[in-house]
Amino acid sequence: MLKKSLTILLILFAIILNAQSLTSLRDKITQITASKNAVVGVSIIGNNGKDTLSLNGERHFPMQSVFKFHIGILILTEVDKRKLSLNQKVKIEKHELLPGLWSPLREKYPEGASLTIAEILEYTVSQSDNVGCDVLLRLLGGPSKVEKHFKKNGFKDIAIKINEEVMQNNWDLQFQNWTTPKCASDVLKVYFENSKKLLSKSSHDFIWKVMKETTTGASRLKGALPKGTVVAHKTGWSGAHKETGIIAAVNDIGVVFLPDGKHFIISVFVTDAKENAATCEQIIADISKAAWDHFLGSDK
Repeated sequence: MLKKSLTILLILFAIILNAQSLTSLRDKITQITASKNAVVGVSIIGNNGKDTLSLNGERHFPMQSVFKFHIGILILTEVDKRKLSLNQKVKIEKHELLPGLWSPLREKYPEGASLTIAEILEYTVSQSDNVGCDVLLRLLGGPSKVEKHFKKNGFKDIAIKINEEVMQNNWDLQFQNWTTPKCASDVLKVYFENSKKLLSKSSHDFIWKVMKETTTGASRLKGALPKGTVVAHKTGWSGAHKETGIIAAVNDIGVVFLPDGKHFIISVFVTDAKENAATCEQIIADISKAAWDHFLGSDK
């Protein structure tokens, strides 16, 4: 009986310490964001889902290029159904290489090219290529098909209505593609852990490989972490409004891998920012570092 009572007390003590630690992390995040002229949304999941924290977690934030991760997931779902193949060649015509859109693909193939779906997916996710994104959306049947897929699988707080061409040509329309920080983290968790077996092992390995190879947003989730830290992430960025200078989206969502082999999931969205881009990125970097310290147990 005494042994059982001691066990219960130890469990209660651990719960109290963990709650205090999460409160400390929340306080740090609040300190990071308090002095900034921006709306910040945060969702963090760690310790195998035991630790969860959010700030503005249910608020709608414009996704911008974050939705390329979701597009990649649906492409690979179609590959698993044998409706598409990663080796399948897709011809990209010169007239599809729209000027004004961020596109390393266009820079490399200014006259167009025939590329495999795997190559286009790598451009789209790892390098946030807008031309590749819209090519993949056409293969899928449009943005609404992506939204429908995620809602069918239980992710309700997400809207994907328009492609990159439309989004980049009309500032106001970007807000039609939105999600919440909580939903973003939930999607990451389910697909990283593959707990619902929504992807085959090969498709799972492929999407997380290209997420780890992301070249954009080096100053965001990875910005304040130790050099060499592996982060599988997807960024989003709106630029600043030409007249007001307000930034609608500086985003980064991903999985951060700790030195002990564990990981945590983090989604940070910055919107309605009257700060410069570097400050917005620093907000994300500082929040990520605070979470890193917490999950390493060095939170004081």
